[in-house]
Amino acid sequence: MALRTLSALPGFSDSVFADRFNRIDRLFSQLTGDAPVTSLPAYDLKKIDASNYLLNVSVPGWKEDELEIETVGGTLNVSGKHSENESQDEQGWIYKGIRRSDFRLSFTLPEHTKVSNAKLESGILQVSIYQEIPESEKPRKIAIENTQKAIEHQA
Repeated sequence: MALRTLSALPGFSDSVFADRFNRIDRLFSQLTGDAPVTSLPAYDLKKIDASNYLLNVSVPGWKEDELEIETVGGTLNVSGKHSENESQDEQGWIYKGIRRSDFRLSFTLPEHTKVSNAKLESGILQVSIYQEIPESEKPRKIAIENTQKAIEHQA
C-alpha cells in the first residue's frame, strides 16, 4: 500500500517526479506483492478556494455500504470492500470490464486539515476537505524599522 500526500495543499510541493514515482512504485509493488498505485481507483484533487479542497475518487459500481472513509491521526483512508452477496451477482455476466476488486487509498493530510463530508454520486466518491490554519500560524509581514536619519541640506 502506497501512502500519498495531498500535494496541492499549502506547504506541500507538487511532485515533479510523478513518472519516476510511478515506476518506482511498480518496482516495489512487484517485490512486495502489493498493488501498485496505478492499479488503484483513479482520483482527482481540486482546490475549491483558499481553504477548501475536493477529492474525487472513481468508484463505478460501488455502493455506499461497501465504501469506508476514515481519518486516523494525519492519514485519510478511503477503502472499498465487496459485500457478501457480490458472489450471487456474478452469474450471467458475459464480460465484466469494470474493475471491482477491494482497494485502500491512503493520503497524508497536512496539519489542521479535516474531512468535512463525503457523498457518492454517479460512480464518483466526493470527499470534501477543509484546511483551517490558525491565525497564529498564518504568514504575516513584519515591518522593517528604519532608524537611520536622513541628511538634510542647510542653506
